[in-house]
Amino acid sequence: MTSPDQPAPSAPADTSLANRYGAKKRGLSAAAKRAIAVVALAGGIGFMAWVSTSNSLTDISFKDIGYSTPDGTLAEVDFQVTREPGTAVQCAVKALDSKFAIVGWKVVDIPADAREGTSDGGRTVTQRVAVRTESPSVSGVVDDCWIADKAD
Repeated sequence: MTSPDQPAPSAPADTSLANRYGAKKRGLSAAAKRAIAVVALAGGIGFMAWVSTSNSLTDISFKDIGYSTPDGTLAEVDFQVTREPGTAVQCAVKALDSKFAIVGWKVVDIPADAREGTSDGGRTVTQRVAVRTESPSVSGVVDDCWIADKAD
């Protein structure tokens, strides 16, 4: 009588995979995970502190008050700028047509000593700017304001 064929003993799966692909990688220790979390948290707090202070250092805001179009080639824009007293500012003012295309553009200088008509010592100044247009405009707005370069 013959016995059925017995399969040859095979190596355990872990050993054969380890031989082929290398040993399993060790995970990070609890202390290493904690250190990474602390560094990431400190970096996040530092970034938030930098963002909040950098915005307050260049605190310039502007508000459109109104506009008028005396004729087809001119738009007058009224706006307010709030900045630190004694800071020279430049603002880009644009005139738009009915399809919101820019038909006029002007950069306006607001000197550091512009204090006329202000009750807060020059922090908020009101400006009226005439912008020449290439076609009739239907609105005028301030696009952006920034601190003027010292060389200007």
